[in-house]
Order: sequence, then C-alpha cells, then structure tokens
Amino acid sequence: MTKEKLLEVKNLQKHFSAGRNKVIKAVNGVSFDIYKGETFGLVGESGCGKSTTGRTIIRLYDATGGEVKFNNEDVHGKKSKDQLLKFNRKMQMIFQDPSSSLNPRMTVLDIIAEGLDVHKLVKNATERQKRVEELLEVVGFNKEHASRFPHEFSGGQRQRIGIARALAVEPEFIIADEPISALDVSIQAQVVNLLKKLQKERGLTYLFIAHDLSMVKYISDRIGVMYMGNLVELADSDELYNNPIHPYTKSLLSAIPLPDPRYERSRKRISYDPTTHDTSDQSELREIKPGHFVRCTTNEFEQYKKDLGSK
Repeated sequence: MTKEKLLEVKNLQKHFSAGRNKVIKAVNGVSFDIYKGETFGLVGESGCGKSTTGRTIIRLYDATGGEVKFNNEDVHGKKSKDQLLKFNRKMQMIFQDPSSSLNPRMTVLDIIAEGLDVHKLVKNATERQKRVEELLEVVGFNKEHASRFPHEFSGGQRQRIGIARALAVEPEFIIADEPISALDVSIQAQVVNLLKKLQKERGLTYLFIAHDLSMVKYISDRIGVMYMGNLVELADSDELYNNPIHPYTKSLLSAIPLPDPRYERSRKRISYDPTTHDTSDQSELREIKPGHFVRCTTNEFEQYKKDLGSK
C-alpha cells in the first residue's frame, strides 16, 4: 500500500541576523517527508535547529529559503486571513514548557476553548462548555477542572491541558516540540502514551521533536537526526537504532544510559569530532540502503557502503 504524504519539507532554511554582518544558520537546507498517520521523530542536541525547524514549518517563523508543502499546498506562500485560519486549524503545536505556554490569567475552560472561539466551531456557551468538558475527559481530567487556573496543576497536568487545547480544533497534524523535556521521568511515559493513544483514536500525524533518542524511538516510526542545522541521518526507528551509520548518530546512541550498572561502568561513550569528516567534495543526504539516508561526501558514501557490505 502506497503511503500518502502529508508534509513535504524541501531544502528548508531559517537564518537569523546576529549583529553586524553575522548570520546564524539555524536551519540550513533540511529536507524530509512525513506520511499520514505516522510519527516522525526529530532529534539532536540543544541548539542543533530542531525546534526552529518545527516553528518554521508551522509559520511561527518565516522561512529564509526552501519550501514546505502541507497536503500539497505551499505553507509559506502568500495567504489571505481565511486561508491562514484554515491552515492553522489543520496544523497545531504542543510546546515544550506548559507553564509558559498557558495564560495564567485564563481558566482551563477559556484556554482550551480559544481555538473553538477563533475558528467559530461552537454556536453558543453551552456547546462551548460541553466541547471543553469532552476534551478534558479525553486527556484524563473531569469537567470540574474546567474552572481552575494553570497554577493549580502539576507540570504533567499542564501539558495535558496543552494537548487538549491542540486537539480542540481537530487538527490533522501536530508538532510536539520537546513536550516531555520539562517533565519528571515518571510523568514523561504517561504523556507519550497519551499521545500514542490519541494518534490511534484520531488518525493524527506527529512531528515529535526531542533530544532523548530512547523516548523518540519508542514513539516514532521514522527518525531524523539533526546536527548544526542539517539532517545527518534519516531511517526507520529500529533501523536507525540498530544500524547507525553517521558518527554523530553513533555518539548520540552511545550516550543513552542502560539499566545495568556493571555494563554502564565498563562501556565507552563515543565522542563526535566533526573535523574528521572528508571535505574533498559536497556533503549531502544520500540513500545508503532503502529508506536509510546519511549526510556524507562521495568518498564517505563509498566507505559507508563498503562497511555495510563487510558486516
């Protein structure tokens, strides 16, 4: 069965001015596709450009260059107010810090209903209240929580409110920008399991951004690894985890702790040194085996293929 593309990102660039004649290339030529119903994980260390990629896709930032297509429509082209509203309803975002993304002066009812009001999805206050109470139930609350304020909830609970807010307009695609990094480890799995459950029930598609490769592997169908504004490796979740090729991916995987103290004491972490890369020709994303792409030069590509053949 042919998979249907929902999002196409082609050579996306987002550069920021940093004073006189200085430009920060936060995202510098990133390309990937996301298919309907899948979770695409985007990982990398802080500052690699993964959150900027997500925010540029959803138009929180204007793209410096490249192209983003959603349902085959250009995201960054000129749009009327009505077109922007339609686009914003189809694509929503869950933010990293639920404390700062929820207005402390608004009740949970008004926070979740904000999208319903903007898109005129309810006819009256009674229907508005009913829809919010249904959404609260979906994320594990009861209707009494609607009258409370964000400060009355824990971090994990606030993130559930953020999820309910994103779901209110019935989007097709959700960008989850490090949605669990501000939460306790014990709560992280609960939030991720809720996202998986909602995806199954509602046919959602996710871009899941994080720096924790182990959690990204758990939720993602495919994973892209970012380093310094570029995508350096892209593959199915299991394939990337079991057969990493790019040295940076190997270094990320080596940093994942395992619940075995004896093994942890003896095993070696892999450090990544970008200066060891071949600079004889242009580095680009190349398909090393079906569905597995690695950013490399022609010489590195031949070496990687040779290494794969010798395994």
